[in-house]
Amino acid sequence: MLLGKTGLEVPSMVIGTSSLGNLYQASSYSEKLELVKTALDCFPGLTVFDSAGKYGAGLALESLGKALNELNVPKDQVIISNKLGWRRIPLVGSEPTFEKEVWKGLEYDAIQDISYQGILDCFEEGNELLGGYESQLVSVHDPDEYLAQAKNESDLEKRFQNILNAYRALADLKKAGKVKAIGVGSKSWEVIQKIYEKVDLDWVMIANSMTIYSHPQDLLEFMEQLENDGVGIINSAVFHSGFLVGGDYFDYQLASKESPLFQKQHQWRTSFFELCASQNIDPAHACIQFGLNLPGVSALALNSTSPKRIQKNAAFCQTPIEPGFWKHLKEKQLIKRDSKISI
Repeated sequence: MLLGKTGLEVPSMVIGTSSLGNLYQASSYSEKLELVKTALDCFPGLTVFDSAGKYGAGLALESLGKALNELNVPKDQVIISNKLGWRRIPLVGSEPTFEKEVWKGLEYDAIQDISYQGILDCFEEGNELLGGYESQLVSVHDPDEYLAQAKNESDLEKRFQNILNAYRALADLKKAGKVKAIGVGSKSWEVIQKIYEKVDLDWVMIANSMTIYSHPQDLLEFMEQLENDGVGIINSAVFHSGFLVGGDYFDYQLASKESPLFQKQHQWRTSFFELCASQNIDPAHACIQFGLNLPGVSALALNSTSPKRIQKNAAFCQTPIEPGFWKHLKEKQLIKRDSKISI
């Protein structure tokens, strides 16, 4: 599908690379090479990878570039999205200081640098780590988390101006022909909306916000607006950090059954799994097809540490589910009856 007004044709699945940066567990390079090879095999001709300097303090970008070089992948058969805003710094001590307990076995630390020059530095560093490959899709990473660190209203305004300055840098990169399209990646769709009021975006990546579990009406309306404006949408984190397919984390937080904070999620998942089993539908297949068939969505960004799971997810992206299944989900009130799912 076309990614909005970017003019870029993209497959239905964008390959997330956080696992190449040792998310939650350290992996060997040979394991990472196999993941990249599997992704390329699933989408021959054109494969899209989504990465970021934050992923393992640049390790994901470095591993991706090394693998692409080793596999001799033609540059016109790869599109790389790099979410900018974090760059490498030396590691002092045994563990990195950013997102503690999330990234394992790192040799570097990372620091956030959202500003005009900071974004340019992150862009150059990212391309260096890619070892001859270059990012064509660029965005400011986690602007929601950056704004959430504000100490007061004045600091919030300053931080938002820093974000706008970062986008000025991205616009200059695009004007110079160094990148093809500018976007934003955020776990808060409201922050995406706020940025969109000030910045001419080509695409957006919405994470953790538009899923089979959670699909608020006001977000659907914003997605319709983006679609009408020709802005491409990549839907990301449709498993809520793997929780919807049996994982222990929900939106990057350990979701214990005993915790009162996650009772609702566990109850929903139990009912969801029971219905999927009765209809012989893999829960991942349901999450993927729901996430794809929403207003303006061109592709899903999916991440995995397993080659077999990449293969399965790729097949699920390309295999529709019978309408009766969605009817059952609505009857059980597991998805909203008025969900604008175009299946």
